[in-house]
Amino acid sequence: MTEASYLLRMRITLDPKQKRRYFNPQKLSDVRYEKLPFCMRVLLESTIRKCDGFYIKTDDVSSILDWQKQQNQAEVAFSPARVLLQDFTGIPAMVDLAAMRDALAKQGVDPNLVNPRCPTDLIVDHSLQIDYKMELIRNKERLQFFKWCSKAFKNINVVPPDINTVHQLNLEYLCQVVQEGEGFIYPDSVVGTDSHTTMINGLGILGWGVGGIESEAVMLGQPVSLTLPQVIGCKLVGTINPLATSIDIVLGITKHLRQAGIGGKFVEFFGPGVQQLSASDRTTIANMCPEYNATVSFFPVDDITLQHFKHTSTDHTEKLVVLEDYLKSIKLFRSYGDQSEEPQYSEVIEMNLSSIVPHVSGPKRPQDRVAVTCMKEDFINCLNEKVGFKGFHISKEKQATRVPFLHEGAEYNLAHGSVVIAAVISCTNNCNPSVMLAAGLLAKKAVEAGLMVKPYIRTSLVPGSGTVTHYLNTSGVLPYLRKLGFEVVGYGCATCVGNTAPLPESVVDAIKQGDLVACGVLSGNRHLEGRLCDCVRANYLASPPLVVAYAIAGTVSINLETEPLGVNSEGKDVYLRDIWPSKEEVNHTEENIVIASMFKELRSRMEKGSTFWNSLESAESALFPWDPKSTYIRCPSFFSKLSKEVCTPQSIEGAYPLLFLGDKVTTDHISPAGSIARVSAAAKYLQSKRLTPREFNSYGARRGNDAVMTRGTFASIKLQNRLIGKTGPKTLHIPSGQTLDVFEAAERYQRDGVPLIILAGKEYGSGSSRDWAAKGPYLLGVRAVIAESFEKIHRNHLVGMGIAPLQFLPGQNADSLELCGKERFTINIPQELIPRQQLITSTGKSFSVMALFENDMDVAFFRHGGILKYVARSLLP
Repeated sequence: MTEASYLLRMRITLDPKQKRRYFNPQKLSDVRYEKLPFCMRVLLESTIRKCDGFYIKTDDVSSILDWQKQQNQAEVAFSPARVLLQDFTGIPAMVDLAAMRDALAKQGVDPNLVNPRCPTDLIVDHSLQIDYKMELIRNKERLQFFKWCSKAFKNINVVPPDINTVHQLNLEYLCQVVQEGEGFIYPDSVVGTDSHTTMINGLGILGWGVGGIESEAVMLGQPVSLTLPQVIGCKLVGTINPLATSIDIVLGITKHLRQAGIGGKFVEFFGPGVQQLSASDRTTIANMCPEYNATVSFFPVDDITLQHFKHTSTDHTEKLVVLEDYLKSIKLFRSYGDQSEEPQYSEVIEMNLSSIVPHVSGPKRPQDRVAVTCMKEDFINCLNEKVGFKGFHISKEKQATRVPFLHEGAEYNLAHGSVVIAAVISCTNNCNPSVMLAAGLLAKKAVEAGLMVKPYIRTSLVPGSGTVTHYLNTSGVLPYLRKLGFEVVGYGCATCVGNTAPLPESVVDAIKQGDLVACGVLSGNRHLEGRLCDCVRANYLASPPLVVAYAIAGTVSINLETEPLGVNSEGKDVYLRDIWPSKEEVNHTEENIVIASMFKELRSRMEKGSTFWNSLESAESALFPWDPKSTYIRCPSFFSKLSKEVCTPQSIEGAYPLLFLGDKVTTDHISPAGSIARVSAAAKYLQSKRLTPREFNSYGARRGNDAVMTRGTFASIKLQNRLIGKTGPKTLHIPSGQTLDVFEAAERYQRDGVPLIILAGKEYGSGSSRDWAAKGPYLLGVRAVIAESFEKIHRNHLVGMGIAPLQFLPGQNADSLELCGKERFTINIPQELIPRQQLITSTGKSFSVMALFENDMDVAFFRHGGILKYVARSLLP
């Protein structure tokens, strides 16, 4: 069967009057289609609709239809309906497209050929430095560049600042469930550069996070290549504990699924327990799937999803009729009362919701859950344990240390476990009114009971969405949060990415004086040691109401069930149970006040737009007018020496290891996103541009400047490099024996024409998808990374930049091969390179490594020097 006949066979009419057409996968095989998990049905429809015989072939369709036999084996291509960019990862993507236009123009090619082919939304107002508002001096250059993008590029929608954060807009405004274009209707789907993209699966929309490099490829018409995953069916049964929030459910599922080993798999929820979860609960659960290492966590569309859209849509009548009819006609609508609808899964995991009790997670990893009732005991155990993922190794005699200090004229004491940061932040909770309202109602009851938060605790409320502020205000709880210090400081990523405002000096001095294990408590999903603040060693993820509760208590070393939070003005003990809002209170407030008003308010803001944005001036040109003085936006060198001719892969000869790293090196270690240290290579560069430390901003804000980002590569203070034997952003320049900043060492190697590699252990590149974690090493001169294993997205990024991801053979690693990290490496790369080929590596003695190119497309990208050059060369005559 040809691709053309495939398309014709699938095309039918939904509504004769409106001439809507769609592709019906059931036409291929009713029996096989109805056995597919719902998320696989979405994937199949897209593959049928986009089947062109070149990027997507009939074999891809057949492989998905035979998913049970092909899972973990067949590679298929997926073209999502749209791409979602946020500002931090969106700006380098758009800078690359602008640079590609320049490179093509120099070759005599019309630069207007460079445009996103896949509809793309870019959300400007996402990331925020807590101690600075949206100041013109800090953001004007970036915003003017985004304004130029909105006019210069076709098929891109730039959402201006002061509207909403990316994942919130995706849920509240951009998602369609069913899309319509070119006379067809089809399921919505999305890939996004934000890790929270997976939230959208809670509304029955297939989507997941990719890196900036992959997103650029999709924008330019390349499909996403993926191995057909296993789909784990997560059956939810039982009744939810009244005190358990969706965050508790998320953390319970995180632990359960992480232990089940579901890395790289899809999860699809089913069972009677699903009907107890609101749409907001589902999106909160789906948001955390990267933390238990799944690709997506999918909730098929059902009556609760439809009810959500009735509350959130202003023109829902006709749209919802079409949506419901279409989804039911191709069996993408879920009815949990009909057991015959249950598809076949790779494996079924059952979870009893009634077993979930309130938990926090920490002190260093999201999978280390602690029941609130066991928190005090667990923290003491952490003090006793050796330094590691759970331990701090504080001697018994020092565990009772208390350090007095003065703050604003009053004396306080800090001890191990003292809370110094308490943040209700955007990333996991602002889509879910119930948990945010619970925090507000708890604050109201706490204030009415006479409780307060100590003033030295760095409290913040960063909803990430003006909608959240609106409903907190509408429900009347915002003033009580303010009284406890939880003032709205802005919208976007903040504490989670290390943008915490500086702690009071007296607090920092007290922590250092007593060598105290001070604590941060946040309602986010990132809390690696030192990420919130370098002097705060223990950080816990908690639901918003528990963040407020621990802030009131002032310590995590407390049993909230048996010990009081504080004492009121009458000297009476006040316990958590006295101020904890009931589920009925929260649901009543949510249903009667919040849902309708929050979406009405968002659409009002979208219609009004941003006065500041509208007043910005930007160039009217196909090519961006680069400002050589800019320290935010700079034309990168990725397209230098661009030509039609493609060189065959060259062997790597005489390479030195730039770094010798251990296990679990994250993208935070490789490319930090937080503040720029004053003694770093990036700081030296900015100082040479006559900027003061106050003007440095963050690495995230400067992702459009390759000079800053290259100098920031491997600049983490937590980097452990075996070449120097201590923590910090330093390495050994092997020929001279000098210890230098990583950038300075790489610069010296490049001047001498010496290629570089990186040696690493297991799970190299885990954590947030971050394109500069591959772009930075590329610009440092890294040609290959040899590791025991890779995080998949980061592996894709390395391939996308033309860096070879090489894996030690099973049972081997740097230690078993007796590598000291000071050898010179020669890696033989054949001209006819094939996926997963073993390559001979020599350091005086030879061993083999596996080249982790998963398919022919990976090899093609590597041959061209990466995805960007591959696309650019395809536009040359």
